[in-house]
Amino acid sequence: MDSVVRFRAAVCLLGRFPALAGVDLDVAAGEIVLLQGPNGAGKTTLLRACAGLVPITEGDADVLGVDLRADRRPVRPLVGLLGHQAGLYDDLTVAENVRFWSKAGRSQRSDADAALARLGLDGRLAEVPVAKLSAGQRRRTALAILVARRPRLWLLDEPHAALDQGGRDLVDGLMADAVAAGATVVFASHELDRAEAVAHRSVTVAGGTVSGLLPAPLAEVPVA
Repeated sequence: MDSVVRFRAAVCLLGRFPALAGVDLDVAAGEIVLLQGPNGAGKTTLLRACAGLVPITEGDADVLGVDLRADRRPVRPLVGLLGHQAGLYDDLTVAENVRFWSKAGRSQRSDADAALARLGLDGRLAEVPVAKLSAGQRRRTALAILVARRPRLWLLDEPHAALDQGGRDLVDGLMADAVAAGATVVFASHELDRAEAVAHRSVTVAGGTVSGLLPAPLAEVPVA
């Protein structure tokens, strides 16, 4: 079984605070794994660590074959992180944002245009400046960038936030499509009824540590 994420006794300090306090985690290729736990448990930090955005100060951490202790930078083009902040340029239109970030991720314009259509952002919305969007439309724009880049590992922090019912259903479909295309998904959510229906398995994050870390046997991981 190929391992996409492998953490062993991983520690991440935010200042002097251990946001991750000895995490053990395995995620197999093709899984959709839910991170659940209370606010402040370390879920966001764990996702950001997988994306190579915060340093691992102790232990071992490997994502997509990249040793995060040695050098975090090589993993960043391989993953896609949807965080609480969308990272969009307010003065650019929806289409300009998606095309800009897609090009930065070495995707084709056709990928960006297909993603705009998939997220319902083509037509008149494509030409609206991001500053004028609702929270849900901004979320869809950030998701379109992720779809266009086609990362090998999707890292989603509360991906259903700010979305209406149709948008939430769309997110569930995007995760299934990503796995069907060969990617792996790790996401954090407080909407457990919905999230557990989508995930292959869940792990609990509490106090900067993880429980329920063992991956399911490959044969038991459904393929969308």
